[in-house]
Formats: sequence, C-alpha cells, structure tokens
Amino acid sequence: MKKEEFLVLLNKHLSGETNIEENKLLLNYFESFQNNTEWHETLGPKDELENKMRNRIQNALASEEVKVMPINKSFYSKGVFKFAVAASVVLFVTISLLFKTTIFHSPNNQVVISKKIEIGSDKATLTLEDGSVIALEKGKEYATGNVSSNGEKLVYNSKNQNAIANNFLTIPRGGQFFVQLADSTKVWLNSESQLKYPVAFVDGQTRQVELLYGEAYFEVSPSTKHKGSKFKVKTMMQNVEVIGTEFNIKAYKDETTVYTTLVHGKVAVSNSNKKEILAPSEQSRLNNYSDEIKISEVDVYNEISWRKGLFVFKGMPLKDIARVLSRWYDVDIVFADPALGNVKFNGVLNKNQKIEDILTTIRNINFINAYEIKNHKIIIK
Repeated sequence: MKKEEFLVLLNKHLSGETNIEENKLLLNYFESFQNNTEWHETLGPKDELENKMRNRIQNALASEEVKVMPINKSFYSKGVFKFAVAASVVLFVTISLLFKTTIFHSPNNQVVISKKIEIGSDKATLTLEDGSVIALEKGKEYATGNVSSNGEKLVYNSKNQNAIANNFLTIPRGGQFFVQLADSTKVWLNSESQLKYPVAFVDGQTRQVELLYGEAYFEVSPSTKHKGSKFKVKTMMQNVEVIGTEFNIKAYKDETTVYTTLVHGKVAVSNSNKKEILAPSEQSRLNNYSDEIKISEVDVYNEISWRKGLFVFKGMPLKDIARVLSRWYDVDIVFADPALGNVKFNGVLNKNQKIEDILTTIRNINFINAYEIKNHKIIIK
C-alpha cells in the first residue's frame, strides 16, 4: 500500500467509517513500516492510532468464532503469550477477506501462474523396524500391534513389548503430523522432519528419541509417571534432557543453527563441551561453526506459531520467509534480484491459505513487484 492510499484509509478510520478488513490492512501498514524512515509525523501519532485500531478490531472479532487450535493454559499464567492477542488476533491476516476488493491493485504488479501449488496437509510415512514403509494420510486407517492411525495422527499405546523396536516417522515437504508416543508424550512434527523413537519404553530407564532433522514440538509426559525415568531428545549437534515440560526444537538440514525454545518446565541443553539450563521463554542456539551454546529470551509465540496454524514473521528477511514457505508448500522459491531476499517483512498469516494469497499480501504492501510460478518454482521479482 502506498502512502497516499494509507492516508485515504487513515482519514476514513478517524471518521469511524473503516470496516474490519480495512483496519487490518492499516495495521499491516504499521507493521510493515516499523523501521521505515519514510514514516512522517504528519501521518499522526503512530502508537495512539495503532491502539485505537487494535481495540476496534478486538471488539469486532470478539463476537466471531476464530478457529485456532487451543493453547495450553499454562502459557497464559506465565505471560508467554503477551503478544498473542496483539498479533495473532489483531494482526491475523485473513487473506480472503482482505482482498475481496481490488482498490489497491497495481496494474504494474505482474503475476504469472502456470501451475497450482497445493497447501500443506497432514501426511507422513511410517517406517517399521523391518523396513516396511506405510503412507499415512487423511482418509487412510492403519493399525498393528500397539499403534494405530486415522490418517491425521499416530498413537502408540503402553502395551508391553518383549523386544523394543524403533520406528521412524518422516514428514515430507508440504506435510505435518502428530504422534503420541507409548509413554503418552505428544509430538507435533513440522514439514521436512524425521523422528526416530522406540515403540515402547521401560519405566525407570531413560526415554530417548532422536530428531534426525527438522522441527518438532514436544509435550513430555512427566518423569513422575514413569518411575523417575528421564526423557532425552538427541539431534545431530546436541542433547536435550527433559523433566516434564514443553519445548520446541528446530534443527533443519539446510540451516546451520539448532534452536531449542522452552515453553514450560526445565530442560538441559548440552553438547560435547558445555551444558546449559533453559528457563521458560529462553532459547538456546548452537551453531555448526561454534561449540558455544548461546542463550537469549525470545517471544515464544513467534517460535511455536507453526503448531497453531500460523506463520509469524517479525522483521524476518524475505529469504528466510521463503525457506519457511518452501517447506510448507513443497515449492522452490528464488529471487530474481538477490537483494530482495534481505528485505524484512512483518506479518501474521494463516497457514491454510494459498501461497498465491500470501505472495499477494507481500506484494500489495510493496515489498515485491511481481512473482511468477512455473511448475514447482516461484520466482520473486
């Protein structure tokens, strides 16, 4: 949106005539220009105007049903989701509503589409100890031994096993999946991820799984329910020791850093040289090129929004956003001008949107001029 168009909407807003969609568009403008030197005092007091719009949108949305996955109550008590109301509700972008009108469409912004890109969905492959591979997807039932699936989740029961075997759950690009392990630990796996785990656990002995690559959110069954047995998650670069907690690990093959974010409880992150204890809302970062484990406080909402069906991009370079989108939509994204990849974008978007709609959002606030979709490749110009 250009400044002139923003001023038209701003005047309309001050007169109390804007609807929810227009207010959301105004908020996106605010977010997009947080660090933009073009913002001028003649546009009005930024904070005051933003607060007015937030309140109006919140009141309007209060009477509507917003379908978002439930959030663990403990998040609220610890203030972890301080940004949730301000960002996920107020700045939540419902693309189909925002762009019913073409008032801000620029004829200079060319869009070429030669192939439809599918939205990501629940799908995975389960590899058994004997090497058998089972495709898991919506509409397909599967059950054997102590495991069953309805095509949307995989559940192991605590039935005793004589021989403890390992299974592998692999999530492709364009997929996500949920698995409940035999100890009742819950794991949500993001696109392009693989988890190795035993089909059963022995109480009193360490429960260990391995995130071979990708991203996973763990809600661990506490050790008090398993005769004090600890829970550990291994990755290629680190070990995470857990005592009844919720946390997120991101360890993608095409990224040089492993991120561990603690939501609730306590974890110990270690490598061959060091061990660090994380507190809630803290994140550890371990880089391939350094043995140092760096700790910082983060906005947990941003880090785990993928599990809630959202993309949260706060000051994120387009090249990093492209990497996230490529995994979910199973598409390759390239920049005609590499400099475009360094442009930063703010926004909260629904994962259940067509990628064309997301690209349109970025384009319509003038971050990119055009994009082209050829087969499974998107060229941003």
